[in-house]
Amino acid sequence: MSTPRLPSILPQRLETDPDSVERDLFKLVLTIIELIRQLMERQALRRVDQGDLSDEQVEALGVALMRLDQAMAELRGRYDLSVEDLNIDLGPLGPLLATDA
Repeated sequence: MSTPRLPSILPQRLETDPDSVERDLFKLVLTIIELIRQLMERQALRRVDQGDLSDEQVEALGVALMRLDQAMAELRGRYDLSVEDLNIDLGPLGPLLATDA
């Protein structure tokens, strides 16, 4: 006796637009990079607050973080993405990325 087959809800083939797939992949990669950037920034601020860094190190760290922020803005601009577009909603856990609000 065989089990009756349920009708398939998903189509046999997924319709994919190459530009959409590329944009979505780029969005995912930028989301991961933005999460890491925010974590690095928080760690840097903790070290600055603790006084673990020399003035030169603080200056170099600030410049590096500003350059990274500029690079991220440029990359988001290529696909017309905002920081909010990268902020994945994790349901009951809330948004993935920290907000400056």
